[in-house]
Amino acid sequence: MKFANEGEWDRAVRMLAGIALLYAGWGGFTSGLFSIVLVIGGIVALATGIVGWCPAYTALGFSTGRTTVGHCPHCDSGHRA
Repeated sequence: MKFANEGEWDRAVRMLAGIALLYAGWGGFTSGLFSIVLVIGGIVALATGIVGWCPAYTALGFSTGRTTVGHCPHCDSGHRA
């Protein structure tokens, strides 16, 4: 995906954290407003991990994904070998 700005390890950590937060929020460990905050945080973390795009990374110009390399250094500059 061209818009993805998360690396594989970042996505895995986000998905695991999202699942843990959802479990903590819905599992009865907490109650009230804190439970709602955990569920919302879990949904956001899980969704950004699945999609591979983080709006905060985009706003900050940050990425944990690999940078794509052009297919050859001469083609990008207009020179042919």
